Amino acid sequence: MSGPPRFVSPFGRPRCLAAAAAAAPAGKPKLTHPGKAILAGGIAGGIEICITFPTEYVKTQLQLDEKANPPKYRGIGDCVKQTVNGHGVRGLYRGLSSLLYGSIPKAAVRFGVFEFLSNKMRDETGKLDSKRGFLCGLGAGVAEAVVVVCPMETVKVKFIHDQTSANPKYKGFFHGVREIVRTEGLRGTYQGLTATVLKQGSNQAIRFYVMTSLRNWYKGDDPDKAINPLITGMFGAFAGAASVFGNTPLDVIKTRMQGLEAHKYKSTMDCAVKIMKHEGPRAFYKGTVPRLGRVCMDVAIVFIIYEEVVKILNVVWKTD
Repeated sequence: MSGPPRFVSPFGRPRCLAAAAAAAPAGKPKLTHPGKAILAGGIAGGIEICITFPTEYVKTQLQLDEKANPPKYRGIGDCVKQTVNGHGVRGLYRGLSSLLYGSIPKAAVRFGVFEFLSNKMRDETGKLDSKRGFLCGLGAGVAEAVVVVCPMETVKVKFIHDQTSANPKYKGFFHGVREIVRTEGLRGTYQGLTATVLKQGSNQAIRFYVMTSLRNWYKGDDPDKAINPLITGMFGAFAGAASVFGNTPLDVIKTRMQGLEAHKYKSTMDCAVKIMKHEGPRAFYKGTVPRLGRVCMDVAIVFIIYEEVVKILNVVWKTD
């Protein structure tokens, strides 16, 4: 049987060639417009933090519970019990407003920057390898740290730390921000910037490296292969776990640098040295268990929601 004709009449295109032409672009994956990434990321970030905040609260309390005080909590369960007994279940959500106001723009900046950079760094077939995924994640992490995370986390940690005092002075998010700026200036919302940049940069670099590697492995030679949301969630949880074990020490240092007693430390390095000297190396992994649970759930939820929202946006928002 003869193959398809070499010449095509201007008045009629053979079906076999038309089908081949239509199928040709299928080998190149569809790029996500940064605008869609910003919107989808913001939606995913807002939903995720409402679900996972109690574990973030417990993690922060345990990290702030220094040995010299002496320790107020005997563990995760005791922290939850004391909080609920003293402030009710709502106590586990103290500081949610500050984190919610930050989580939406944080995820928006993260995914927006990642998609912008990854669209520029893909090869001629549209594939993003794991090394470039690492660099794109690093860039996204640094951007979110400077624009959103540092001021947001500083306010959040001050809110949570304020609750442990005998007479809490912050009455709400806006009152707290106003008091911090009034007494400490804008610099008061940018405490621990170096530690935050290091933490967020390494966080997203690790997560996007793992996600890119797993996605490429799963899709193989078919870049358009669909990934089930449950598989995306599993990949996200694995990426989250990798980031926790990779940079929990930086998270501990960042939390100390943003607490109400941050004045005890001259710099990020001074904070690390004092923790090692007075509390030992194990102190750098305080709150690892609650953070592990939160982060795995966090990253899994965010990636699932993000991917599903992007699918919807691709239908209602044409950018090609």
